[in-house]
Amino acid sequence: MTQPDAVSPVEQVEPAGAPTEPYRPGYELVAERLLQYIAAENLRPGDRLPTEQGLAEILDVTRNVTREAVKVLAAIGRLTVRRGAGIFVASSGNTIADDELAHFQPTDMEHVVMLIDYRRLIESETASRAATLATPIQVRAIREAATESADLGIRNDAEGFAKADADFHNAVGIAAGNVFLQSGVATVRRFISQSDVLLFHGDVPGSLDIAGKQHLAIAQAIGEGDAERASALMIEHIETTQHQFERKIRDRIFTTNATR
Repeated sequence: MTQPDAVSPVEQVEPAGAPTEPYRPGYELVAERLLQYIAAENLRPGDRLPTEQGLAEILDVTRNVTREAVKVLAAIGRLTVRRGAGIFVASSGNTIADDELAHFQPTDMEHVVMLIDYRRLIESETASRAATLATPIQVRAIREAATESADLGIRNDAEGFAKADADFHNAVGIAAGNVFLQSGVATVRRFISQSDVLLFHGDVPGSLDIAGKQHLAIAQAIGEGDAERASALMIEHIETTQHQFERKIRDRIFTTNATR
């Protein structure tokens, strides 16, 4: 994705006071503001937004940066751009889910905590059921994904780890033997990925090495058929993720306030 040629001072914020916090390009900040605008206007899936120029005027930013922000939100599934028709709030085709989740704010800690709480409920159950129901082939798939994620975590390969991480959690969801639980896991990961893009900008929320080791422990418990331990380890894994998200968001808030 190309970055805009020019941005106004309000769009390009240079982090200060927190050297470990990655720089966030202007278009990502505008994407965040655009999601807030959609929520404030109570726009629903399928609703049409103003043109790029109109959005630029509403948000008081340049059209170039607005265009890049729209591209980011379209890429993560929050907007749909139809040539000759305009920009729309994206719809997944599930009316009930769309209505309830259309205003999810990926960088709002309250929303992220609710999402992780839901993830804790769903994935602790999938881990428990996988330990009871997984076939030998499914156990092998879980172990292979866990091993790969652990190896990539040691190498701090964020891109490779992300794929192995998704493979691991999807494999556990499949082994739970319930398509609704599997769908719930996929939905949670879709929203978590939105926070990753808009909040961490290619960085990772915490230690990949620790996450990989936790995957291995969960895989072992599932392979041994220990449902209670598999569930407890999955909860521990997700709570680790929550602590990492909270720390990152606090760092981001501190950085933003330090520039004012």
